[in-house]
Amino acid sequence: MTVRRDFQEPPRSRPDLVIGREDLFTSAREQLGRGGSVLLHGPAGIGKSTVLRALAADYGGAARTVLRCSATESESHLPFLALADLFGLVLDDVSGRLPAAQRTALESALTGRGESTLQQDGLALRLAVLSALRALAAEGPVLVVADDLQWLDAASAELLGFAARRLGDTPVQMLCAVRTEGQEYDRHLRASPPDTLAVRLGPLTRAQVSALLDHRGYTPLSRSTVRDIHRTSAGNPLFALELGRALAESPARPRPGEPLPVPTSLRALVLSRLEMLSDEARRTLLVASAGARPTLALLHAAGREHAEAETAQAAALGLLATEAEGPAVRFAHPLISAALYAEAPAAERRAVHAALSTAASDPIERARHLALATTGTDPEVAARLAEAGALARDRGAPSVAASLGLLAARHTPADSAPGPDERRLQAAEDAITAGEADLARDIARDVLTRATVPAERVRAWMVVIEAAGQALGDVDAVFPQALADAGDDPRLLALVHYQLAWRGLVVEGDFAEARQEAAHAAELAARGEDRRTELMALSFQASTETLMGHPDAPATVKRALREPQDPYVACHHNGAGSARFRWLIMSDQLPEARATITALLREVRRRGMVESEVHFLRFLAETELRSGHCGRALDLARESLRLARDSGIGEGASAMLTSLAEASAGDVDRALALAREAADHAEVDGDQMYLSRALAALGYAQLVAGDPAATVRSLRRVRELEQSLGITDPARGRWHGDLAEALVRIGEPGEAQDVIDTARAHALRLGRQSVLAVLDRAEALVRAARGEHEAAAVRLASVRDRLGGLGYGLEEARAAFDLARLRAQAAAFPRTGGAPLPGPASYDEAARLFRRCRALPWLRQVDAAATAGATAVEPAPVAAPVARDALEGLASMERQVASLVMEGATNREIAARLFISVKTVEATLTRVYRKLGIRSRVDIVRLAAGRRTT
Repeated sequence: MTVRRDFQEPPRSRPDLVIGREDLFTSAREQLGRGGSVLLHGPAGIGKSTVLRALAADYGGAARTVLRCSATESESHLPFLALADLFGLVLDDVSGRLPAAQRTALESALTGRGESTLQQDGLALRLAVLSALRALAAEGPVLVVADDLQWLDAASAELLGFAARRLGDTPVQMLCAVRTEGQEYDRHLRASPPDTLAVRLGPLTRAQVSALLDHRGYTPLSRSTVRDIHRTSAGNPLFALELGRALAESPARPRPGEPLPVPTSLRALVLSRLEMLSDEARRTLLVASAGARPTLALLHAAGREHAEAETAQAAALGLLATEAEGPAVRFAHPLISAALYAEAPAAERRAVHAALSTAASDPIERARHLALATTGTDPEVAARLAEAGALARDRGAPSVAASLGLLAARHTPADSAPGPDERRLQAAEDAITAGEADLARDIARDVLTRATVPAERVRAWMVVIEAAGQALGDVDAVFPQALADAGDDPRLLALVHYQLAWRGLVVEGDFAEARQEAAHAAELAARGEDRRTELMALSFQASTETLMGHPDAPATVKRALREPQDPYVACHHNGAGSARFRWLIMSDQLPEARATITALLREVRRRGMVESEVHFLRFLAETELRSGHCGRALDLARESLRLARDSGIGEGASAMLTSLAEASAGDVDRALALAREAADHAEVDGDQMYLSRALAALGYAQLVAGDPAATVRSLRRVRELEQSLGITDPARGRWHGDLAEALVRIGEPGEAQDVIDTARAHALRLGRQSVLAVLDRAEALVRAARGEHEAAAVRLASVRDRLGGLGYGLEEARAAFDLARLRAQAAAFPRTGGAPLPGPASYDEAARLFRRCRALPWLRQVDAAATAGATAVEPAPVAAPVARDALEGLASMERQVASLVMEGATNREIAARLFISVKTVEATLTRVYRKLGIRSRVDIVRLAAGRRTT
């Protein structure tokens, strides 16, 4: 089919494409924009056609002519069919411009008039296709869009390849997609233009599969179900969507331990080769599909005597592969295993599980298979499952423990002790530990529909609250019900008041209320002899007091660390170890903080505590960032964010910290986007505490991006939030220096000094040495803006050394950068009667320190400043109106650019603040130079300096 592009199509929405395909779409789009061609390749169902259509829609408007074809397997035997699709509608336009022999051969091939073949008219046909493309390209660019190249008829494929290799500089581009396994695209690449970019589409991550399912409306699926869909589909979007659709349409969800239901469409796709297997080989594969980690030894133990031959037969058909380095048996795709199991009758599946319940060597696996082989309640089976769940918990596999707990509940008689609901609640608590909050909430809600025992009801309410995460406002109605169920039992009341402490902090934003509730919970727990809850409450109280700058914080931390300890609390992200970490990092004890959090992270990984792992990865990233190990911090922050998105836990907090790391060591634009994402999360959750942290990260990213006005807007709001929350410790957010610096840059040194003075008073009271040093750096900028250059230089040199001694590498580098800018400006514009500033006017030290930190965005600023020369004059808008007299003859944009140059902004900073490109800034400056009769941006600065002294 051919579409002439005489009009501009509106951009289309590409929701499916942008999920997990952003980077490859951008690279493919850039390749097309450069005039090159693109070959998309990957396995069936991976999304090639979706990306192809989106690229064609996005880029097709740039082409005069778009030629399209999409082959199918059933038509691949018909010669010249793809050629007819491509040229059929333009044959009349181009045939008159072809030599007679070529025109005759092409018309015969496309219309069927005559018996044209490659053997008979080979050269004429080849040249005709090449000439036709050149004729179309003479009128404007041509885009050839071809999907499913693997089904192209041989004649069309040969002709297109011949032309593609000979187009040279002719404006003809090809956008093609082909189904491949592994790297089997070389043959198609050789038949493409020489400048073709091969782009392989890989599997989606779990978070991307979740986003895709959400977009298609399959939102009721739990995260544990999405995890199973991702595992079964191996990240293939087509398979994932089909599995999601089948689950969404199914009235009953699979029970614990059972694989996903596989729709008929996918069964036919993956099991078409099963008919070629013998019945015995098929039974062997069924045993392998039911086993968690099937091996040949396991198959033998389960009664499959000829497992080697039968698995070899399956491998020959592409259903199964054996690991070269070991005895493990692996299916070619997880979907094959799931479909095979789904096809088997229930009785046959139970028989397989019965065989595996004695064949498996692992006690957890034996218990699971025994449960799946048993129907109805059986106290002995339930007890074995409970024991297996405890073993899984000890091994650090809480997700497995939750699954086993649900199986145990299913087989527990109603009158047993412990009863089925008690086992369900244990499964829910294991699910919380594993990061499967939605599964835990569903279990607890189910228990609440029938539970009458107060302890079970309160325990279920606690799971519902825990599952809400930061969105505690969504479960406000739970607290009165939980208090009513707790009655006057101090153990139960302690649990509720502990959660009320969190509500006071997160929902109300009231640190004083949160601290009071935590202390009350600790007292109740001690009275009820519940040491675990007492320690959790004391840890929360200690953390709150630390953030408040409360004088009792050190004593409360010691109380929380007092023996006897509880192993779970000791490593929990809200436990005593975490409280101690917060105290250490706010007290500038970075090596001790790193050692503490590293040990905690190791332990929660061993225990499988996903939520705690998310938080501790973030804490470790924060420690490394403050230490100036920015590259390491960025890696850790990205890992935390990936895990947070996979589990749905702590996404806002991880986005906030990743924003700080990106602004320091990565991509500033991404830092801005992540900070806004974190703020959105906090706004939706009603979490005032993390909203202030997110806005502080946004302000920092805006400062690095060169937008001090936006920084001031963001950080002023942080100041208001923290004042309303009662947060007085400036070490909590460490935004005060950034706000003061941004205020200086926009010409508000008086307000900057007020920010510094207020924060300094609290920092002195609490002994926050690093905060005091950063505030001194900001005050040096205030002094420089007021003309006190020598005092500012002395202060900056002192600050640089103090921060280096404290181990704050990035802040040390920032102080060195400010000092270098001040010295460079003083060297370029010596003042009458003023003594030269001590030290070299060089950016080398700042560059060295930023390079040591791997602080790439800051290093780029140093390079820009060094390249531009002495442009970083002190921000002094008070003198700007006088200097602007020289700019009256300029156009509006020219005046804005020149004014920002006078303030010391780099071209990139100007572009960011005016929302224009750097090239536009450069072109505008050229016009300014011409109109003002000057040669460079240094002359603009000198002009400003001259006006200032008249």
